[in-house]
Amino acid sequence: MLRSTTLFRHSQRLMTPRVCQQQQYRKASSIALTDLKSRWETMSTTEQNSIAKELEEAQKGDWKALSTENKQAAYYIAFGPHGPRQPILQPGDNTKVLGGVVAVVTISSALFYLIRQNGEEKPLTTTKEWEEATNEYLREQKSNPITGISSEGYKGKGYVTIT
Repeated sequence: MLRSTTLFRHSQRLMTPRVCQQQQYRKASSIALTDLKSRWETMSTTEQNSIAKELEEAQKGDWKALSTENKQAAYYIAFGPHGPRQPILQPGDNTKVLGGVVAVVTISSALFYLIRQNGEEKPLTTTKEWEEATNEYLREQKSNPITGISSEGYKGKGYVTIT
């Protein structure tokens, strides 16, 4: 019975444009906000600015009236990983760094091995005879006469390290 009353019909006419307008706004904003995270980087700056301004205006009103999509989009625009908050390391950078480190270590090891193979033989000063001659020379020079190689009753090996 209430449907047939003039008051109900009058209230329907008054509310219909407002409801339609809100539904159109929600459709337009939901179309613009769908999958915003993946589209944000490819959008032009004018599109980004217009969406940000629309969301800013919507946030000035009642937050309970905002849809979850609007809230998520506002959060992404404010705190998302884009612009100056973009991560320094992108996916796949760790493998590039690991590959670079392995390559540098491999090349340096190969270079070290080649230099060692093509280098001179051991120097004369690393032979046992040279070290024994050094001991004799230091005894003749009376080097370290209190506790060292020239002291009375010295029983150490001196400078001989090669066995």
